[in-house]
Amino acid sequence: MNRISLAFRSFFSILFGGSLAPEVAQAFGYSKAMPMKSASAPKASKADAPAPAPKAQAGPSDGAVQMLALLQRDARLVDFLMEDISPYTDAQVGAAIRDVQGQAKEALTRYLRLVPVLDGVEGEFTPAATLAAAEVKFIGNVPADGKASGGLLRHKGWKAQAVDLPAAAPGQVIAPAELEIE
Repeated sequence: MNRISLAFRSFFSILFGGSLAPEVAQAFGYSKAMPMKSASAPKASKADAPAPAPKAQAGPSDGAVQMLALLQRDARLVDFLMEDISPYTDAQVGAAIRDVQGQAKEALTRYLRLVPVLDGVEGEFTPAATLAAAEVKFIGNVPADGKASGGLLRHKGWKAQAVDLPAAAPGQVIAPAELEIE
């Protein structure tokens, strides 16, 4: 079950934040554990610390919220993610995720044209000279300066070649509440 959790956390971290969350990256071995500060290290005073920049609020037309609403509408993805699945057997979770995965894939292909960042053969050496910094992430024995001429292709990556989202619903409602009239 931990792999499913990491997969969903990775997906939404990249969808909403543009990168893997530090704890997810660490779980996959893409980053090293942060060293603990020693007790003898001098502490910075509150006056020395810069004020944190205000966090930008996502608007109602934000594509990430809109895409999440579409995945909820078409695949009930948010319902599945918010459900406590610990009492269910692996077979029950597997059966449920099969439907959710198929419906979510259908929704993604309906609204996004996804293409690989690199259309190469996984496991083959691939040069990185023509790639933008956002298009490649070096993993493994990365030089200290973070630059490399290429490496073995482990994941082709994904990018949106085209986005065709329907008009956004007003507000940030991902799924409206449903009331049955009897």
